[in-house]
Amino acid sequence: MKNDIDPETIIEKYKDSKASISYDDLYEIGSLATWSLSSWKPGNDLENLRDDELGTYWQSDGSQPHLVNIQFPKKVFVSQISLQIDHKQDESYTPSKITVRAGTNFADLQDLRTMELSEPTGWIDIQLSPDLMKNRPIGAHLFQICIKSNHQNGKDTRIRQIKVFAPKLKSVQDDLDSDDEMPFRTIEFKMHAT
Repeated sequence: MKNDIDPETIIEKYKDSKASISYDDLYEIGSLATWSLSSWKPGNDLENLRDDELGTYWQSDGSQPHLVNIQFPKKVFVSQISLQIDHKQDESYTPSKITVRAGTNFADLQDLRTMELSEPTGWIDIQLSPDLMKNRPIGAHLFQICIKSNHQNGKDTRIRQIKVFAPKLKSVQDDLDSDDEMPFRTIEFKMHAT
């Protein structure tokens, strides 16, 4: 698996997506996680989900539901999970109903978002916030993508890429680099501003 991919390159690559939040405000954190699958067809395994190649894919090999587990060593805050799906090429292997779950472990997973897809081709952006207007990130150790059904009642599924996006945290250095006034808010600090 490639671990030397620059997150900024990934963001630039996917800016053309139809996301309702800006990729400038996100960075990809999937490389920080341990990934596992419910099943896979030989030659179409986990590495294909993370190789940044749209010509490769993970293909399940078993009964539904099909699961992708994304476990982080510590709690992370995720705004969006993006899946690359191609109905034009994959037809009955294309997911039609997906649920994203989150929790601290497998025993306490909660459904966050369920999406019904109609012949999707391209990047599918799944915002995880329960309030889409505020788009607050969800904090968890474990995120699970559950493919509940496929188009044309297909048994196995194909997903070409998965990206996990966290919000960029604004640093004090970002504030200092801006032309605005100092980021300090207290009277004690403001009295030293020039």
